[in-house]
Order: sequence, then structure tokens, then C-alpha cells
Amino acid sequence: MRAPTSTEFALLGAALIAISYGLARFAFGLFVPPIRDELGLTPSVIGIIGALPLISFLLATMVAPLITHLFGARNAAVLSGAFGVGGLALISQAPGALLLGAGVFACGICTGLMMPALTAAMQALVKRSLHGRVSSVMNAGTSIGVIVAVPTVLFLTGAWRLTYLSFAVLAGVGLVAAWLFLPSVSRITPANAAPPPPVAELPWSRLIRLSLFAFVMGFVSAAYWIFAPDLVVTLGGLPSGATGWLWLAVGIAGLGGAVVADLADRNNPPITHSLMLMMLSASLALLAASPGQTGLAAFSALVFGLAYMSLTGLYLMTGIRLLPGRLAVGPVLPFMAVSLGQATGSPVVGSLVNSFGYASAFAMFSALGILFAILSPFYPGYIAQAEEEEAEEEAGLQAAYDYQLQDEEGEPLQPAADIQEEEEEAAAAEEEAKAEETAKSEERDMTDLAAGADEEAESTASRRPPSHGDA
Repeated sequence: MRAPTSTEFALLGAALIAISYGLARFAFGLFVPPIRDELGLTPSVIGIIGALPLISFLLATMVAPLITHLFGARNAAVLSGAFGVGGLALISQAPGALLLGAGVFACGICTGLMMPALTAAMQALVKRSLHGRVSSVMNAGTSIGVIVAVPTVLFLTGAWRLTYLSFAVLAGVGLVAAWLFLPSVSRITPANAAPPPPVAELPWSRLIRLSLFAFVMGFVSAAYWIFAPDLVVTLGGLPSGATGWLWLAVGIAGLGGAVVADLADRNNPPITHSLMLMMLSASLALLAASPGQTGLAAFSALVFGLAYMSLTGLYLMTGIRLLPGRLAVGPVLPFMAVSLGQATGSPVVGSLVNSFGYASAFAMFSALGILFAILSPFYPGYIAQAEEEEAEEEAGLQAAYDYQLQDEEGEPLQPAADIQEEEEEAAAAEEEAKAEETAKSEERDMTDLAAGADEEAESTASRRPPSHGDA
């Protein structure tokens, strides 16, 4: 079976991310109200269960590069899909908190393994000049998955078991697709790539600041991801089906996050980080202040989706830039910090809801986010750009990927796959030029032959003796 093109791979990757991130991880908050009612769970227990997939995501992410290197991209993605199928199926049949927790824990492993597997496959299949664009398309899969989950809440109100069973079937389809279309090779690093800088020379101050901001963002966002639907049902009195509109707004606004993140990287990352973190915090306060008004609640979800996806995209680019030459760590470090923040924040917000109620808990988390938004001037800005005039040219996700692999002169490295593709294109162009030259040569020969024939005819006519009629 032929390998997928860059476009086909980007769409396949977005679909697999939609399943592993959107359905297996972030859709859980949508179903908290009916799950809590049927299983009789308290907010504290929901908070602990909500933290489990984030903990398993962290554990899986730490070993994912090694698993991908040993087993290859295809097998790592299939393993991720298997955990997704098993976890979603367990959730659909859970009689209590124990099996529910086991299911969401397995879903977190699925999430942690998928992106490293797709990144390894991308390095094998996709031309390096398209890595940034393909990564952006795949990253949008999270929003797509959240959007896909919405109709199940709107039209299958209360049927959360059937919904999760259908998610498991979709995960099974994704597993088969990964087996059929992803390559079996592991991560590819060209032999002529310059070695990454020693650990001692890494910008640890910037890395610590990035991790701290990412942790706080994850901590604050945990309140929305886990408890926002339950807040509008419990505090606002809205029906469970209405929570689907929240996640629809989050998903739609999240699609614009990649654009905002790229613009932030091109202009002023600290200022944009401050604005986006302020917007995310404001979305929590707005939801807590008007949970019973569907329009305002949906608007808060739009603000939250745009801010969250923009911030994760900005963290991704900053992590890649801060860790040049470390393809297995650069994109992973900020997401680990975000997930650690979410895993910590989920049980904390659950305890605060038990003690002070939803409105006060959300207000506290919002205040924390606003405080760190004020501290955003300490967010790591541009790096590896000595001349200011180069900053505009060397920005965005594509530039971040380009500077991951460099040669000894510090120039972006052309991996062997790209060189081979360029050589093939050059050879094809050379053959086409030769064909055109051959055609022109044959045309000249035919013209010369025709001209020669005319000259010979004229010469013959001039040598012919005159006839009586001519005399």
C-alpha cells in the first residue's frame, strides 16, 4: 500500500488527534453531570478522577519517545489506539468510580502516546519544509474532536454509556487506520545533523519560566475542562443537553488558536501571553457570574477555547525554540507542564467546590490566572535571533521546526529524505529540459533538411541548360 501524501497524512493525523485528545481526554467534562448523577459521585471524587488521565498522560509522555524509537511510529500509534479503545469501553461499562477511573487513566495513556508517534511518522513521510504546516493541522484535531462530541450530548441526553461505546468504535477505526497508513520506521535524525547543545548550556532560566507559566495555565484551565458543564447544570439550572453548546463554542474558537499563536510568536510573545491568559481567566469569571444564561455561557466558552488553544500553541513553539536539536523533548516539555497543572488543579477545584461552592471556586482560579497574566513580562520571548531584523522572518511554527536540526554552520539542515526528493525533482526537470532540447534539435534538423532540399533544388535548376522556349 502506498504511503500517504503530506495532505493525506495531515488529515489522518488530525483525525487520530481528534480521537485521542478530543474524545478520549477533553470530552469527559461534557458528561460529568449525567455520570455524577447515575454513579452518585461527589465533586471531590470527580476532581480526583478528572486528574487521572492527566497523570497517565504525563507518565506516557515521558516514555513515549523511547517506545516510538523501539517499536516504530506505526506500532506506537496502534498501542495508543488500543489504550483508547480499552479506556473508552471501560468508561461506557463503569458501574462505579473504580472502573471509571481505570477507563479515564487508560485514555490518558492513549493521549500521551499518540502525538510522539505521529511526529515520528511525520519525520519519515513529510518533507521538512511542510512540518510546521502539517503540525498545525494535526494540532487542530483537538478542537475537531471536541466539536464531534457535541452532537452526542445534544441528541443523546443522558445516554452517556452509548456515547462512550460509540467513541470506542471510532477509536477502533483510528487504530486500523494507523496500522494501514503509518510507516513502521522510528524517528529519523540525519547523521550529518549538528549535535544538540550540552544540557549544561541549555537556557534553564527560560525553560523554568516557560514550565511555570504552562503549569499555571493548566492549573487554571482544569476548572473549566472538568467542571464547567457541571457548573451550568448545578448552579445555572440548565439541562444537561445544553452543555453541548459550551463545548461546541470551545471547539470552534479553538480552531483559531493556531493563527493567534503564530501571530504571537511573530510579534510579542509576552504581551500576547498576558492577553490570552487574562482572557482565559475572564472566561471562568464570566461563566461563574452568569451560568443560567446560555448566550453568555457560550460566549465564555468561545473566549476560553480561543485563549486555551492559543496558549498551548505558543507554549509549543517556545518549547521547540528553547530546545534546539531535541525533537523528542522540545514539543513535549510544555505540554507536560500544562498536564501537570491540570492534574494538580482538578482535585483542588473539586475540594474548593465542596467547601465554598462553584462560583467561589471559579472566582479563586480566575484571580490566580489574572495574577500570573500580570507577570507575563517574565515569559520567555524571542530567542536564537541575534539581529532584530531577522525576528520577523524567523518566527512561527515552521521556523521553530526548521531550527531544530542544523548543520555545523548553524543553518537549517536538509535531511536525506528532503535532499533525495529535491534530487528527484531536479532529475525530472533535467529530463524535461533534455526532452525539450531534443525536440528543438530535431526541429532544427528538419528545418536544415528542408532548407538543404530547397538549396539543392535551386542549384539543380541553375545548372540545367536552357530550353528552346527559354531562348
